[in-house]
Amino acid sequence: MGRHQRRRAAVRAPVGSHVVELTLDSARPGAHMLYVDGVPQSYVDMSDPTYLHFDYVRRMASVVDAAAPKREPLRALHLGGGGFTLPRYLAATRPGSTQVVVERDVALLDLVRRELPLPRGDLRVQVADAREAIEAEPAASYDLVLADVYQAAQMPAHVASVEFAAQVARVLRPDGLYTVNLTDLPPLGYSRVQAATLGAVLPDVCLIAGRAMLSGRRYGNIVLAAARRPGRLPVARLTTRALRDPVAGVVLHSAALDRFVAGAQPLHDPHPNDVSAGADLA
Repeated sequence: MGRHQRRRAAVRAPVGSHVVELTLDSARPGAHMLYVDGVPQSYVDMSDPTYLHFDYVRRMASVVDAAAPKREPLRALHLGGGGFTLPRYLAATRPGSTQVVVERDVALLDLVRRELPLPRGDLRVQVADAREAIEAEPAASYDLVLADVYQAAQMPAHVASVEFAAQVARVLRPDGLYTVNLTDLPPLGYSRVQAATLGAVLPDVCLIAGRAMLSGRRYGNIVLAAARRPGRLPVARLTTRALRDPVAGVVLHSAALDRFVAGAQPLHDPHPNDVSAGADLA
């Protein structure tokens, strides 16, 4: 039985058109799992915010840890709030950090704030669409941008394009890093397209994933990381972290990533006159 199955219900409520369930993990006092329509979305340990249950969250956190020397405060923009797992982690590991969290689901945000109080510190929550929010941010204002944006279990097209990546690059400081969580299934065509999309804008890109994902044996998560400056990604450190993770992973970079992408074309915003594509952005 998996850890997330050893649970008892704490809160179950309709949130808009979705059903949200917040459960307690009997194996870890103070730990909660947030489900949306039966799908695990966030795991939050209120007594230890540095405990990260999901492997993809640990991979994103490895990018956070590698962004600057240990405990150095950072300015971070989170696109997608969920249970605020990574904002809590960053507040605990880098006290004094300035964080902005963009979450469009007001009802979900209210539930999380009520049941899982947010960490103290310089943390501002903005209720907005991720694309609109990042377009309104000033240039060169963040050390980190972290994206985990989903709608109906899919990453919306308007936060997955070259034009969106250009907005991310614009708000990053010269040494800034971007990391994004993807879900994909064999043969990982979407991940290849997204790696090509980031590579069309940002000069240094890598992919972090479990071996089972890259061998095409399962559906799951893949993390991409990218930097504004060539050679900025701490690939050796990310590789070591991935290998030592409980769900051992690998990092694809440079020639290995080029082979993975294998001619995949970057994704662009649809043309304004393309009515069928525009419907995907609604």
